[in-house]
Amino acid sequence: MVTLDDIRPVIGKELDEFELRFKDSMKSSVPLLDKITYYMIKRRGKQLRPMLVFLSAGQHGKICDSTYRAAALIELLHTATLVHDDVVDETYRRRGFFSINALWKNKVAVLVGDYLLSRGLLLAVSNKEFQLLEIVSKAVQKMSEGELLQIEKTRKLNITEEEYFEIIACKTASLVAACCASGALSVGMNDEVVKKMWEMGELAGMAFQLKDDLLDYGSGQDIGKPIGTDIKEKKMSLPLIYALKESSYLEKKRIINLIKNHSSEPKVIEEVFGFVMKKGGLEYAKKTMLSYRQRAMDMLNELPDSQYKQAFVSLIEFVTERKN
Repeated sequence: MVTLDDIRPVIGKELDEFELRFKDSMKSSVPLLDKITYYMIKRRGKQLRPMLVFLSAGQHGKICDSTYRAAALIELLHTATLVHDDVVDETYRRRGFFSINALWKNKVAVLVGDYLLSRGLLLAVSNKEFQLLEIVSKAVQKMSEGELLQIEKTRKLNITEEEYFEIIACKTASLVAACCASGALSVGMNDEVVKKMWEMGELAGMAFQLKDDLLDYGSGQDIGKPIGTDIKEKKMSLPLIYALKESSYLEKKRIINLIKNHSSEPKVIEEVFGFVMKKGGLEYAKKTMLSYRQRAMDMLNELPDSQYKQAFVSLIEFVTERKN
């Protein structure tokens, strides 16, 4: 199985340099802010977003200062949205560690999120990276729209497949698309190439989210959310949507009632899991994920061969085959 260690040799030096620059971009003269941002940096994830930016840039040209700014801008804005999400969702742990709102309360967390947003905006504007800012702002807009659409639909538990795909295209795929597009833009590619990289990233992002949904029915303990989180939070993911579509009226009514009124009970989560498996929801979601992955791979295969292209393929394989 592919691991991140297989990818890192291609852009390891750039990722190490990025970490130094990213720390710099978060610095503040306010001691409390510095303390909080240091805490956040020490607990960041796998660096998948910067990897995508650097691989896209390396595939299309020579990695440069603009590439580092693209990766930093995306990380700053994405981190800001995560901080705000934890406040909105009343989440007190992220990736096994306490969230900012858990340690410093909501008011501080919201202000830290605002600070990160402003740092990202200033990074782009002060370097006249206006097209880059447009790409990333478009992704953040879509992420917000996706969250609101999901909240609206979750209340009724009546999401269709089409609405689900619209939600994850906004919530997850838009950011992956922005990483791939901004990497190409940072090395001077034209609008046509940037657009193609957005489209490829969007397909990969759809596959990434589908894998995440599948992990919620499997060994999810090491990815920052316990197993069954989506059901507890009354979030409709593709395995459940498909299972409900394949059910009789009475079956559907019973499962929706259980999720609406008893979603936090372990027995209910177990029953919903069994229902989804029996109706073929997991197999359907996996098949759909592999379809999106193949479409992303087909677009990648149109690019010239290089170490960056191969690492790109490996990264998509890693994210869609991981066990946690």
